[in-house]
Amino acid sequence: MLNKLRAFAHHSKIRLVLAYFAGASTALAFAPYAIWPIYLLAMIFALHQSRCLSAKAGFSYWLSFGFGCFSVGISWVHVSMDKFGGLPLIASIGLMALLALYLAIYPAIAGYLMQKLAPNAALMRNIILFPALWTLTEWVRGWMLTGFPWLWAGYSQTEGPIKELATAVGALGLSYLIAMLAGALALCLQKQFRSAVILIPLLIIATYLAPKLSTIEPKDESVRVVLVQGNIPQSMKWDPDALWPTMSKYMDLTRPELNADIIIWPEAAIPAPEYMVSEFLDNANKVANLNQSAIITGIISHQQDSFYNSLIVLGNHNEKVQIQANYLGDGTNEFKKHHLLPIGEFVPFETLLRPIAPLFNLPMSSFARGQYQQPNLNALGHQIAPAICYEIAFPEQLRANVNQDTELLLTVSNDAWFGTSNGPLQHMEIAQMRSIELGRPLVRATNNGLTAVVNEMGNITHQLPQFESGVLVADIPLVKGQTLFALWGQWPVLILSGLLLLVGIGRSRFPLSSRSKNI
Repeated sequence: MLNKLRAFAHHSKIRLVLAYFAGASTALAFAPYAIWPIYLLAMIFALHQSRCLSAKAGFSYWLSFGFGCFSVGISWVHVSMDKFGGLPLIASIGLMALLALYLAIYPAIAGYLMQKLAPNAALMRNIILFPALWTLTEWVRGWMLTGFPWLWAGYSQTEGPIKELATAVGALGLSYLIAMLAGALALCLQKQFRSAVILIPLLIIATYLAPKLSTIEPKDESVRVVLVQGNIPQSMKWDPDALWPTMSKYMDLTRPELNADIIIWPEAAIPAPEYMVSEFLDNANKVANLNQSAIITGIISHQQDSFYNSLIVLGNHNEKVQIQANYLGDGTNEFKKHHLLPIGEFVPFETLLRPIAPLFNLPMSSFARGQYQQPNLNALGHQIAPAICYEIAFPEQLRANVNQDTELLLTVSNDAWFGTSNGPLQHMEIAQMRSIELGRPLVRATNNGLTAVVNEMGNITHQLPQFESGVLVADIPLVKGQTLFALWGQWPVLILSGLLLLVGIGRSRFPLSSRSKNI
């Protein structure tokens, strides 16, 4: 019976179906489920099942695995195209499937090269090549064609036991460690236990030591932050008739909490260019000044014939002071979004694509790009490193904008595009990882959730329910110091992975003696 089951599993078509379901199961390792062992188990299963395949068959196998990962894990992408992009349901699902198939190419390349370079050397394939290739292909996926670093393996550890290692190696480094551990445990199924016996204790020791290598410590100071969640329906967001009611709602929700230090409104909370709402900005600026507070809000800034998705600071900048002043709107103390969302904020090949469907003509889909590195926002003298929406998924970009004086990480978003799907929950999970990597508290203000406060260890300490208007008030203890990741970034793990790949290439070109073939 056991032999029949093995024969069934080794049938090529059945094997691809099983690979798809193994990949699909990894969605349970991410928010909102956070069953982190599933990603590891799926990798172990896939490595074991693909161990004897040719390079071509390995490509197909890991393509199927990757398609399972992404067709289920990012199925929420179709919601924005279906509900707000004007596409029929079947077309939106089809486009989502094409995106998933494209993303699946990256693990497929890893599978191909792994089998090509070490077809008969299990230890080399599982412990040396697989972690290196998986990490490098995840990294490439994070910048190719503007990048889509969603569902990196490392994000499965946001609530997992090795998350503290991210202070040293980041989310991408966690991906490497998960892949290496999966490779070692897959060897155990072939009765090769030595790698697992060595790696598991080392991983436990490294997890214990990693936070102690950072210099993060309490600053004996706190800041009172108010996050306002307007819960404006997406259908009304860009309706001109809803502009003043929207702005009035944010001010009404804010008014009882004007004694706070910093008040934060979400992405495009003011859904209009600055010049159209100058009177409102002047009044809000004076209100914040008179209450010795600062309001940070998302808005569309307009400079030199270009429009930007921006964050501006109203009220007090350098210190608490009670003055009356007009809002200048001169681009100082402002953050302009750099990493724009394809289709949503800019349209590649727009002369070709815009006439095709309403999807390519979404409101505000012609933004200009801000600088990669910008000064921190300054609110009451507190230095704040921002990221708008999608930008929080790019660790190196946020790291480039964090310095020793940065006290808070800030991300604002409008995830109403994705309804009740898992997309906003995965987005929150990614933001938590940035907090662990950089060792700073993070605040996240959104239109309809998740609005939350995260401490420097990546734990959510305050949170508003989704799909409700609300105000979150939190006294946030500040910290100082630096993590190893803030100092080094992703480069150590990328260099290591590159060197190991070169070792694998060298071994394939200059084979070892027959005695060492299985190493």
